Amino acid sequence: MTTEDVSQSPFLRACRGEETPRTPVWFMRQAGRSLPEYRALRADTPMLTACRTPDMIREITMQPVRRHGVDAAIFFSDIVVPLAAVGVDVDIVAGTGPVVGQPIRDMAGVEALRDLTPEDVPYITEAVGMLREELGATPLIGFAGAPFTLASYLVEGGPSRTYAKTKALMHGAPDVWHALCGRLAGITASFLKVQIDAGANAVQLFDSWAGALSAADYGMFVAPHSAAVLSAVARPGVPRIHFGVGAGHLLAAMGEVGADVVGVDWRIPLTEAAGLVGDRALQGNLDPTTLFAPEDVLAHEVRRVLAEGKAAKGHIFNLGHGVLPETDADALTKTVEYVHRFSAR
Repeated sequence: MTTEDVSQSPFLRACRGEETPRTPVWFMRQAGRSLPEYRALRADTPMLTACRTPDMIREITMQPVRRHGVDAAIFFSDIVVPLAAVGVDVDIVAGTGPVVGQPIRDMAGVEALRDLTPEDVPYITEAVGMLREELGATPLIGFAGAPFTLASYLVEGGPSRTYAKTKALMHGAPDVWHALCGRLAGITASFLKVQIDAGANAVQLFDSWAGALSAADYGMFVAPHSAAVLSAVARPGVPRIHFGVGAGHLLAAMGEVGADVVGVDWRIPLTEAAGLVGDRALQGNLDPTTLFAPEDVLAHEVRRVLAEGKAAKGHIFNLGHGVLPETDADALTKTVEYVHRFSAR
């Protein structure tokens, strides 16, 4: 396996807006959840333990590549892994999500957050190295949570529907907010750099909850910190993908923070999104629930997304959010087959 082999993969070519033999496809949350082999492997292992065990990271990352034949692997981890690595009291509670023992809502809490170093996450370096050896010419995508999404967990203490505490801190104590996000931007950038230095071929910055914000709040309180992360990890030949859920009203702004590829959820057509993000490739955007539909409906929707994707500089087929846990794994395999067959040039 050579660097040239990976660099000419359909996925990386599409990220650069180059012609591809077919539209590449991978799925967010493809590494697990819907796969019976994943559930069997994880049966007695807590999430954070799995994310710190190189052999499990390697195996879980490879499972969907073997089963579905996707065009890129997404590194198995969780957005709170770097927070735990720098000493934050956080756990991933089944059925709930990340829960923070001591929420951060003042400057003292911010100042207690320390920087992340490669020595904090040796399991990441080891696992990425193992994966690069096994993946051959298939690219590996590293990832991290964006400052806003991480901050929302830290401020709220866990998942939230309203982000009331987060928004209250933004507007009521903007100095604390910007200090928190600045610290998180540094941690996130360091976490992504570890993955890139170990051999990741692309990175994705997930701002899962950015869609909860107005465009004005996003521009003032979030965009500068996401831009700082993406600027810090700029490397020749390593595309940067940026994705948010429910963020159709933010796409123009998200296209300006420094990503090479902008992910799009299912709520906005790719034809419309292409006009908002500038000279950038798009990733998306099949509704994840379409995977529960009859095969003829699934085939029609795949064709529609592929057709709309032609409006973009480059197109990577994906879901508009993550794979739902109850998804039939065979439907994902069928989707990959459809994407490759319908888009073959």
